[in-house]
Amino acid sequence: MRRKQAVLYIIRAMLAKMVPLAQAEVKQFAELGDRVRKARLRRGLSAEELSAQAGISRMTLHRLERGEPTLTVATLLRVMGALGVTEDLALLLKYDEVGHGAQDNRLPRRRFPVRIKLARYPQLKQAAWHIVDPNAELTRQEAFSLYEKNWRHIDQQAMPPAEIALLEQLKATVGKGVMLV
Repeated sequence: MRRKQAVLYIIRAMLAKMVPLAQAEVKQFAELGDRVRKARLRRGLSAEELSAQAGISRMTLHRLERGEPTLTVATLLRVMGALGVTEDLALLLKYDEVGHGAQDNRLPRRRFPVRIKLARYPQLKQAAWHIVDPNAELTRQEAFSLYEKNWRHIDQQAMPPAEIALLEQLKATVGKGVMLV
């Protein structure tokens, strides 16, 4: 009986500290719940099937789909994993226009490498197919020349941010703002 009273005391204390959500936040939770429900239905899954796959109770899934803001991020991650949409999590805060715009200009710039390591840049490495040494390094001019000559074979969508930044630096310095493709 004492344990039950202690648990009730903790719950009351937690509820007393909760700050009510703004109307916009309530709406966002409702929209999130609706998107989860639609994703489940599009996959032809019943609530029981999805909750079993996510390792949560049917009632927890029901509360998530209703947009209740009391659920944990772990619960959301489990459901996203069961739906096969965990890559959507990478989109959260990917580009914070206000924060990035204000702070990115003050961040220290990465030093432009004198020698470019092929292993760090997958598309450049693919363009330099004829170089077998896994630790090979190129000059700036050699790297830029490879990008220009093999541009039609470069998968721009697969370029990681570091390689995009390298290419922009090469274009600005070696190419003097122009890339002949």
